[in-house]
Amino acid sequence: MLTKKLPRLQSFLLPVSRHVGHLARQQYDVIVVGGGHAGTEAAAAAARVGAETLLVTQKIHTVGALSCNPSLGGVGKGHLVKEIDALDGLCGRAGDWAGIHFSILNRRKGPAVWGPRAQLDRQRYREFIQSELLSTPRLTVLEGSVEELLVTEPNPEEPGRHRVTGIHLANDSHPISASSVVLTTGTFLSGSLFMGQTTSPGGRIGDAPSSAGMSHTLRERLGLRIGRLRTGTPPRIVKDSVDLSLAQLHPPDSHPMPFSFLNAHTRCKPEEQLPCYLIYTTPGVEKVVRESLHLNCHIEEDTKGPRYCPSIESRVLRFPGRKHQVWLEPEGVTSDLLYPQGLSMTMPPDVQLRLIREIPALHRAEIHTPGYGVQYDFVCPTQLSPALQVKSTQGLFLAGQINGTTGYEEAAAQGLWAGANAARWALFMPAVALSRTESYIGVLIDDLVSRGVTEPYRMFTSRAEFRTSLRPDNADLRLTLKGFKEVGCVSSLRYQEAVRVRNSLQDALAALQALVLSTAIWRKKLPGISLSETKNTSLTGMDLLQYKDVSFEMMASVFPECLSKYMEFSGRLKIEAVYKPHCDLNKKEIERIQREENMSLPPDIDYLSLVSLSREVREILDRVRPSTLGAATRLEGVTPAAVVNLFNYVRFTGRKERKTHRKQVDQKEEIEEELCARNASLPQ
Repeated sequence: MLTKKLPRLQSFLLPVSRHVGHLARQQYDVIVVGGGHAGTEAAAAAARVGAETLLVTQKIHTVGALSCNPSLGGVGKGHLVKEIDALDGLCGRAGDWAGIHFSILNRRKGPAVWGPRAQLDRQRYREFIQSELLSTPRLTVLEGSVEELLVTEPNPEEPGRHRVTGIHLANDSHPISASSVVLTTGTFLSGSLFMGQTTSPGGRIGDAPSSAGMSHTLRERLGLRIGRLRTGTPPRIVKDSVDLSLAQLHPPDSHPMPFSFLNAHTRCKPEEQLPCYLIYTTPGVEKVVRESLHLNCHIEEDTKGPRYCPSIESRVLRFPGRKHQVWLEPEGVTSDLLYPQGLSMTMPPDVQLRLIREIPALHRAEIHTPGYGVQYDFVCPTQLSPALQVKSTQGLFLAGQINGTTGYEEAAAQGLWAGANAARWALFMPAVALSRTESYIGVLIDDLVSRGVTEPYRMFTSRAEFRTSLRPDNADLRLTLKGFKEVGCVSSLRYQEAVRVRNSLQDALAALQALVLSTAIWRKKLPGISLSETKNTSLTGMDLLQYKDVSFEMMASVFPECLSKYMEFSGRLKIEAVYKPHCDLNKKEIERIQREENMSLPPDIDYLSLVSLSREVREILDRVRPSTLGAATRLEGVTPAAVVNLFNYVRFTGRKERKTHRKQVDQKEEIEEELCARNASLPQ
């Protein structure tokens, strides 16, 4: 996978940068709007499922661009990247190709919450994504700006008040039809750029603003609840102008761990990796922030920004008198720029320069591109189903920042799932959902559609109830087989590899379980391990591997005939052994939640008429309209007693009412058939 040669950009951009009138077809199964992390994963996933897919983006050469920080993964986010890869997504393999600094965050804690992370070469990452997309069967990429959605009357046999049938491009009279549309507009939906007291329309500096018609269609034509969020990006600093001798050197891991389960190594060799540097703000930084507040209209807005990636203005105002960390991150192997993670700012450019020069390592720094803020519209995600389809609009799917999230990884995860379900909708296949008991992607989507957002949503391991089961190392075992058999988004090559790994791990675990020896014999075979000498009980190899000072390599050296053939899985077997007791304890709770999530709530329930529920609960359920009982249990304000009453209604009363309704429909159809038969027998 890492030995592939990428074609030169000019050679493959020309064939796809065409006018809509030159498209080979005007009808597609799926249209994806937007070429960011959500859009690229959505388009690729839809095509893998089997849909004829069109990706529409304003600029083809920015497809797959890293708009903000040049990194991938982290705590919680790394889990998402591993899961996206397990479902045959793009970003994990792209990260392995473009990574220039690999590290595992949170390593002091257990492997379940480790955070795989990489600094990326911006150009390499973009080229890899574009190469993958433009070589994907059934996928066409078109440069253009979407003016509005084509909306018509709904299919009466499906829930919903509207139906999307395609898109209309700006400055073109030809509509493009599709069975489903995925919107991944990022920060471009009615986006505004802020720098000092200057405001201009747009979602990213250097790119044209999106059409105002899209927001109008969503708000006025489809009646969706729209909110407003904000984010920002720091200035890019010229590397040669920084005194790195005054910064703390942070080297990468000596043995880079790939994101993708298909890769044994990263493209970047260990010795070729680049370091990062740590610096801190000073009292002078705080002084500049406070003196320039009157010049900063973005910071004075009430619009919510990201809590976990705030601007330096927000950090100073919220935590006065503190030193704040700033990471200087490389932007590429040949790049002459540094990305100052933690210095997002929206003050005027001259003030930005004053501020960064208050930091000793940056006292002579030069700014290549100033920082700026962005405000944009988002759709309240409680209006979506777990398939990320708008409940009120047939065929319309949303993914990424349009759903109120922040971050490449969160966007990519949503994009993959929305794209797969959009393809299944177009191909007349049932929607699929991921449980929060089986994946971080499931946690992400369930949090969005069940609870909504009041600020940009970021993934953390603390959001998952079953962290010991949802680990980075076992994402392939959890999702690849499901992705192949149930979703259809995984290739046979990846599926076969996952089956091989699963079978080998099962055989290795069985071999360990079959090794049963007394503690006395274990001490003789493995001298130096911490086994109590007062106890003389029997332990299996699996039990022994749970000890901190015991490794699989040690055991394989003692029992080579039955264990040495599994050496490639030594790390995974150690983790499996350590977490086995925790996972066994979680099984009953996981099964209970899965039973609740498997109990679907009919979309036409009249919640406001359920007198067994309090008025507050009825209003919450009517507003959110959860798709499953499990989703209802996680709504704020829905009490356990209300869940029991809802369960009883759906299980007994609702079933009886629906049975009566079906009987009435059947009787009506029988009468109509009898009348048709009589009319047919009359002389003409």
